[in-house]
Amino acid sequence: MKLVIAIVQKDDSNRLQRAFIENNVRATKLSTTGGFLSEGNTTFLIGIEDEKVQDVLDIIKEKSEAREGFIQPNPLSTGLEMNQPVKVTIGGATCFVVSVDEFKRF
Repeated sequence: MKLVIAIVQKDDSNRLQRAFIENNVRATKLSTTGGFLSEGNTTFLIGIEDEKVQDVLDIIKEKSEAREGFIQPNPLSTGLEMNQPVKVTIGGATCFVVSVDEFKRF
């Protein structure tokens, strides 16, 4: 058993959630905020059998598009005073796959 922790941009979260439902993947959805850009994210927690991990990662990759955009940096998170928007890559996904020692459903 593995735990997949997927952090995606909020604009991708509904599309990804629908894909999980269509593929019978159980996921817990949490609203989160990124530290550097202070933008809204969604974190999905997915408990999945080892042999299905790659299928879940493929769904995440397909539904979480990386794209370029402009943001106004938050001076509190960057330590920089900037008046100009900065071009950054947004979207995509950051995933962690963690081994699970024990799993129980009550």
